[in-house]
Amino acid sequence: MQRRTVLQSLAVGFGGLMSLPTWASGWTADSLKSVSTLPPAEEALLAEIVETFIPATNTSGVDSPGAKALGVHQFAMRMIQDCYGPPAQETLQRGLALTEDSAQKTAGKPFAACDAAQRMAILTTLTTNTDRAGKAFVDLIKGLTIQGYTNSEPYLVNVKKYVMAPGYYHGCVEVPEVAVNGSR
Repeated sequence: MQRRTVLQSLAVGFGGLMSLPTWASGWTADSLKSVSTLPPAEEALLAEIVETFIPATNTSGVDSPGAKALGVHQFAMRMIQDCYGPPAQETLQRGLALTEDSAQKTAGKPFAACDAAQRMAILTTLTTNTDRAGKAFVDLIKGLTIQGYTNSEPYLVNVKKYVMAPGYYHGCVEVPEVAVNGSR
């Protein structure tokens, strides 16, 4: 009886391994970007919000891309769509509307037309507002922005100095003698 179960499990596993390349070959960067649950205007607003949290900088002649350039807003949308439940999706929708309304009330113009100081002030007012949806939205997007940015290739390679295979083998290296108990 156990032999049949083992053979059946092996057959299912082998079939899964055979179909894996076909399934995985459909993923491209363009296909991941094309999936969006937001209208283009709201996606652009989300891109400006993540850029407010981590803007592009030029420190001592070295350009550092911002969150918008790395597509962190698409990462945040994908995470909310695939990994979070309906409450987070509602928080995203409501938060985007609150951000735009707050920008119109505070600055008299859309969020995208505001400068960096005005944008940060708008997001700060959302976190201190009595409406809890604003704080939940800012906390959610800020966390996903940090997660997406710190997992990006430019951050890992340039800031964290990630090396794919750490530790190098140096075969012919002089090894100094170590004194044991004060004697050589």
